[in-house]
Formats: sequence, C-alpha cells, structure tokens
Amino acid sequence: MRAFKCFTVGAALTLSVMSQAAGTLIYNVHGYTMNNGERSHFTALEYDNGVVIATYSNPDATAVSTAEQRIDGQGATLLPGLIDAHGHVERYGAGLISIDLNGIGSSALAADRVAGFIRNNPTDASGWIEGQGWNQVLWPDKALPHRDTLDAVEAERPILLRRVDGHAIWVNSEALRRAGITRKTPDPDGGQIVRDASGEPTGVLIDNAMRPVYNAMGEASIAQKEKDLQRGLEALAATGLTAVHDAGISATTLQAYKNLHARGALPIRVYPMLSVLDPENDANLDAGPTRSADGMLSVRSVKISADGALGSRGAALHQDYSDEPGHRGLLLLTDEQLRHHVERSAAAGFQVNVHAIGDLANTRVLDELERINQDEKVRALRHRVEHAQIVRPSELMRFVELDVIASVQPTHATSDKNMAGDRLGEDRLKGAYAWQTLWDSGAVVAGGSDFPVEPAEPLFGLHAAVTRTDRQGNPLGGWRPQEKLTRDQALSLFTENAAFSAHEENVIGKLLPGYAADFVLLRDNYFEQPEQSIWNNQVLTTVVAGQVVFAHEDSPLR
Repeated sequence: MRAFKCFTVGAALTLSVMSQAAGTLIYNVHGYTMNNGERSHFTALEYDNGVVIATYSNPDATAVSTAEQRIDGQGATLLPGLIDAHGHVERYGAGLISIDLNGIGSSALAADRVAGFIRNNPTDASGWIEGQGWNQVLWPDKALPHRDTLDAVEAERPILLRRVDGHAIWVNSEALRRAGITRKTPDPDGGQIVRDASGEPTGVLIDNAMRPVYNAMGEASIAQKEKDLQRGLEALAATGLTAVHDAGISATTLQAYKNLHARGALPIRVYPMLSVLDPENDANLDAGPTRSADGMLSVRSVKISADGALGSRGAALHQDYSDEPGHRGLLLLTDEQLRHHVERSAAAGFQVNVHAIGDLANTRVLDELERINQDEKVRALRHRVEHAQIVRPSELMRFVELDVIASVQPTHATSDKNMAGDRLGEDRLKGAYAWQTLWDSGAVVAGGSDFPVEPAEPLFGLHAAVTRTDRQGNPLGGWRPQEKLTRDQALSLFTENAAFSAHEENVIGKLLPGYAADFVLLRDNYFEQPEQSIWNNQVLTTVVAGQVVFAHEDSPLR
C-alpha cells in the first residue's frame, strides 16, 4: 500500500475492500480500551467488515486468528478512536483558508495580518473579508479593538473578525454600514454594541448584537458548506478523531452533511446538533431523530445557547464580574424562550444540549432540565450542558442527580487560567472547570475541545485534563490541580463517555468484539510517556469502520 497523508472515505473504500475481504489482524501493538472506567490491555486487534472481531491479550493468542491480512503495528499504541463531543466543523473548515488571528499579540498586528491577506487574496468590493481567533486578553492593554484600525486597512470591503470564542466580532465601518448599525441602534436583548465615550459603535459586537452583521453577510451556499465541512473533517481525521459532535448547525448545513454522506465523503462520524434558532430546522424537528444505516451521520440532538463566553464578559453570572462592577454578563434567551425551546425539542424526541458557561446560566439550564426530566422518557434522552464551566459548588451534584451530562472542554481550563481569576475572583473559582469534582460525583463527563475556539487536537485535551497546565508546562504542578483527571479518566472522556453522550455507547468508544473498528495508532504510549509530552504525541493512523482515513508517512498501515 502506498504512503499518503489524508484522503476521504471515497478514496479509502478501495483500500478497505482490498485489505479487509477476509479480515485484518494488526499485531505488535500496545492496545488499550476503556470499559466502564476500567482499562484493559491487548497486543493485537482483529477486525472485519468494519467491526472488531477479537482482541488478543498476548502474542501467542493470535495463533487462533483466521485473518488473512496481518499487519505489524511496529510497537505503536492503539487506542479507541477519539471523539470530540463539542466542536464547530463548518467554522473550523472555513477557518483553515481564512485569516488566522490565534495568538496574535495586538490589534495592530491583527490589522497587519488582515492587510497581508487582502494583498494575497484580492476580491471584488462586495466580498466579505473574514478571519477568526483574536483575543484581547493576550494584548498588552487588554482593551477591545476599534473599527478605525480596520478602516485604515480597508474602507470599501466589509471585514468581519471573530473573537476566539465566537461570542464577539470585530468589524470595520463598512460592515457596520451594511448591517445598519449606528449610534442610534439600541443594544438587543442578550447582546451588546460596544461604544466609545461619544456613543459611537466601536466595531465590537457581542453575542446577539452580532446578528445584523451575519444577516447582512448571508449564509454560505450548500456547495460552499460542503467544501468547508469536508475540509474540516479531513483535518480532524488527521488529529486522531473518528467522530465529532457538531455543536449547532443550520438546516442548510445539515443538508450539506447529507449530501456528503450520500457521496460517501464523510471521513469521520458526525453527530450534529440542530440550532433551534434556525426556523428552517423546525421541519427537521418535526421529522424526528434520524440515524444513517452505517452510523456515520446521526441527527438526534439540538443546540441552545443560554449565555455568552467568559472572555468577552458575556457569560451570565449570579453576581457582578470581579473586574467589571455592575456587569453580570448576557442571558441570550428570556426564561420563557429558554423553556419554549427546551420543551419543544424534548417533545420531538431530541436530546437537548444547552450552552451554559456562567453560574447563572448553569442554574437556569439545570432548573429547566430538572423540570422536564420529571418525565422518565424525556430523562432518557440524556440532556447535556455544554461547557458547564462555572457552576456554584452547591449545584455541582445536580448533574448526577438529574442525569444531566457535563460536556466539558479541558483545554478551556488551561487557556482561561490567567483570565478566569480576574473575571470571577477566588471564591467562584471553586466551582469552575471542576472536572474531577464532577467525575467524583458520579456524573457522566464527556470531553471535547470547542474547536476552533481551541485547537482541535484531542491529544491537547488529554494533556490538559491530566496536567491542568498549558503546553508550555505552566503553571508548575497545574492550575487548580485538585481538578486533574487521571489518564484513564481523561481517555474515557474522549472515548466511551463521549460515545454515551451521543447514545452510541454500544457501537463506538470501545474496542470490544461487535464494536466498530474505529481506532487510532499513536507513536508513543499514552499511558507510559511523561505526562507533559502527551500533547506532542504523533498520530500515525486514524481508522473509521476499518477504513484508513488518515495515515502519517510513518504509519504501519500506509
């Protein structure tokens, strides 16, 4: 078999037919799987027709295998396919070809990067210039940027730059003009138009205040969405992901997913959450949950957002922000609106996944889920709180009591560590990013990244969960180290627990006979390498349903 970097399922199909006609045995591996929190080890894995046939605990045991194709794993580590329980595939895929502002050191440097992009990518005056990843917390003055900085770069074409969390945008004057936003425009409910001392919009729009700009830009075509989705999914396959939960999609994006699936062009499994604020998704709710026969596309959940993000001070808090007295964040929906969307989604048989970052938002969401979960059939839908980031310590037990899943992103803790204390103060940190406390309570905790807010690499998430440090090893010993997870727990987050959170626990997330042959080969042994190097491990191969969807040049399956 020839060496390659990455290809789609369509290209992989030929290889699969050749390699699995009579079963495949990959041996000489350090194989591990989690099973209800317990780790088991094996040295060989046999699979056929996309399904695990057997695992073998020692090399001699493989003598009974009838597999015709035998592949030497060359001592690589073999884990169940990693699952990201919360990401944004379309935005991630589009971002791979747009302006990348992640880690940029100032608004001036961001403008320089925009200028360079414009020079290299000329377009007509009607075309929008897009980028993402800026974070004023990293800048020397920590001040929000201003439209004047972008106007100096481009005055005729509209510019839209998303903050790293996606809950704020920075635009130029032309974008404001097209959106109809002036000094007379009032702040919408659940949104903020940031203004200067004279009352003029600065070009920074937070949460619901972003909608007029997005409306002015218009939604991408289905054809463009297909390209962005496929580009994103192929990149995700290279990180070791075999499945992703896409957190909040429009009806148009769902159609793009269906088109890709019909062409056999989904390299990894997708569990999209329907955005309830898209009226076109009402028809999808009425149609009820669906799952493709091959399990590559499963639509049975919705996404609702209760508040904003901590970095833009949009997370809704019970008490004032420590670094902005008088401000408590933004609730994106009224109590009545939240109740309406939760009720109608659950009534249609959909799992309800609600974004809640601030402690007030978490309280409101848990209250709503407690109310609907009085019905055991509704409770069985396994509703989730996406992020569960800042929770009052007295409410952490509510997750297990209500059978609500905490869908968390470990890298948020290590990215926010220098900002969260400023926003919250020491007392509120006791219930923030509390992954071990949630685990110890008996709650189901699923792991994700929230890409492109954070890098998509699940190895980064495993590292953050285990060490509570950034990838430079700071702070020494970990930030709030009492909330560290063990390596076993962290792996469960990104395998069996993530599968459970999508009702797929009997199909994926484990490597046991009858489960899908979804696995990843790594260069280094995750359980034996130094914990600070977990993030720097090398993905050698990603396999979905027995089909190679990514292979590094050093892969034994190339």
